[in-house]
Amino acid sequence: MGTSPESALKVGAVIITMGNRPDELRALLDSVAKQDGDPVEVVVVGNGSPVPDVPEGVRTIELPENLGIPGGRNVGIEAFGPSGRNVDILLFLDDDGLLAHHDTAELCRKAFEADPELGIISFRIADPDTGVTQRRHVPRLRASDPMRSSRVTTFLGGANAVRTQVFAEVGGLPDEFFYAHEETDLAWRALDAGWMIDYRSDMVLYHPTTAPSRHAVYHRMVARNRVWLARRNLPLPLVPVYLGVWMLLTLVRRPSRPALRAWFGGFREGWTTPCGPRRPMKWRTVWRLTRLGRPPVI
Repeated sequence: MGTSPESALKVGAVIITMGNRPDELRALLDSVAKQDGDPVEVVVVGNGSPVPDVPEGVRTIELPENLGIPGGRNVGIEAFGPSGRNVDILLFLDDDGLLAHHDTAELCRKAFEADPELGIISFRIADPDTGVTQRRHVPRLRASDPMRSSRVTTFLGGANAVRTQVFAEVGGLPDEFFYAHEETDLAWRALDAGWMIDYRSDMVLYHPTTAPSRHAVYHRMVARNRVWLARRNLPLPLVPVYLGVWMLLTLVRRPSRPALRAWFGGFREGWTTPCGPRRPMKWRTVWRLTRLGRPPVI
């Protein structure tokens, strides 16, 4: 679908940083500035840290404390007006990533214009040196072919585009999660509201290959937030099924004893601490997730 300058959807970008990767941040900002079509307006949020030098025209916000990934991104969303309404699309990009091609913003505009039900796009993440996409970066169970685009049920937090109307309808990311599973929480709420999510292999963010467990809090946060995710979003009969499946999967992966201790500590914390408002998805959303290849029990 072609667009005229008058009808082109407005695109913004939110980047959160801890201020410790100034060269990578500058390279990312340069890749955003080189996007075809109308310029992408950028907001960089310093999450409890000063923002390194950025090019002229890039807005910056420095938070006095680290609000976590969802909290920092929510501040960035609101910088574009309530629920980001001053733009039509928001890109969320990791500060050590790099847009591989100049047409990503234009591809986003065309995708959202062509499909009024499309709410979120998950980009393909590829290693800049090898071009390899890790299996865990393909947001579906059948992840053996990262070059296949498809409808999916979740998305990648640091490489995505969201129609801002989604935030207006279902709210932002869950601040209390701090790190891990905040994308799935938003994805489930969006799907429950009737929106769809696409994984697009032709929209590429270069990102160095890393392990999520590099974060010290990884095992605790993953377990706690998994419980919160279920408590907030699933119909009651599915909560024990979903969490039981994930407990079995965790044990099958044979984590180290300290990692397992941290995981069970987080699991317990997920049951004993407030998780935010509970809004269980409709059973027809459960069926939609199942049809899309990922029933909400795994």
